[in-house]
Amino acid sequence: MKEPQFKQLRQAYGFDDVAIVPGDVTLNPALTDTSWKIGNIKFDIPIIGAAMDGSMDVAMAVKLSKLGGLGVLHLEGVQTRFDNPQEALEAIVATPQEEVTAVMQDFYSRPIKEECIVARIKEIKAAGAIAAVSVSPMNAHKYANIIREAGADIMVVSATLTTTRFISGSDKPTLNLPALCKEMGIPVVVGNSVTYSATLELMRTGVAAVLIGVGPGSACTTREVLGLGVPQITATMDCAAARDMYFVESGRYIPIVTDGGINRGGSVCKAMASGADAVMLGSLLAQTVGAPGQGYHWGMANPNSLLPRGTRIYVGINGTVEQYLFGPTSVTDGSQNLIGALKTLMGNVGAVNIADLHEKAEIIIAPAIKSEGKSWQLSQHPR
Repeated sequence: MKEPQFKQLRQAYGFDDVAIVPGDVTLNPALTDTSWKIGNIKFDIPIIGAAMDGSMDVAMAVKLSKLGGLGVLHLEGVQTRFDNPQEALEAIVATPQEEVTAVMQDFYSRPIKEECIVARIKEIKAAGAIAAVSVSPMNAHKYANIIREAGADIMVVSATLTTTRFISGSDKPTLNLPALCKEMGIPVVVGNSVTYSATLELMRTGVAAVLIGVGPGSACTTREVLGLGVPQITATMDCAAARDMYFVESGRYIPIVTDGGINRGGSVCKAMASGADAVMLGSLLAQTVGAPGQGYHWGMANPNSLLPRGTRIYVGINGTVEQYLFGPTSVTDGSQNLIGALKTLMGNVGAVNIADLHEKAEIIIAPAIKSEGKSWQLSQHPR
């Protein structure tokens, strides 16, 4: 007699567990098109800079926009709590590791200044860039009018996990996504999600894109603290299925963005081949010249006053934004020239554009893909 089981487990896969199968037809990478859209706003490259204070400020948002991508400014971080956010950033960078969480808890408990929200948005727009800003679900309605009137182009509503059904247990108003989307009149992006059902429900509210990922970021400890999350390949594929189902239902194509765990060209390629329309970068941008964290990166859940779920990490300064996105590069670990890697992958599977990549790329389970035949690389020590 078969023993009863309390729960059934299914296998889930991350970036290092899979590989992309080469196509039967290949093409010149120069012929590939990596563009995509959020609403009616078109981007040349599928790269979004995460709304994290160590990697995103006004200057970085402007630079990414000028390079064909998008930077999202965090409106609940130091950029809006301090008239001069550089002073707060300098203090965070200079604080010893054992004291930095307490310092950030103090800084991030300061009141958000509405005039700073307006100022930061106007600074991005004045530079001729696309202004995308991020708020938490609890503050989305509170700051909606300010964000819209300041001239923002895209609003991101992001939390560790966002669903359409939230039981608050209080009389305070909760996030009403259908109403918010109508009120804003600009694309509203929501995150984060990792399941088919939750993503499909989010898309039915009228949002313009969905961020995919819970806990995979290099500076995030949500998975360690809460045990919560789904590996990014499985999460992306499940949510891509929801996107395609919603398109059949409505005729609206809602892009998904794999958010977190992107640390080299291979992970960009695997995310896109698994169904992502774009990827979101945090720690890679934090490593660039001019990044606000000056070589440090930290998760936005870190300052939580009761249960910090992020940590400040040292990532170093290893190249310019242009090198990380387009090269040229002399590093061999795949962390730079991400767009070059993506276009080369598209050429190797015969995909002309991102939609073509979704259709033609075959993903296989291949946990040996990074170690097979690489004994010399894995054991190599610098002389």
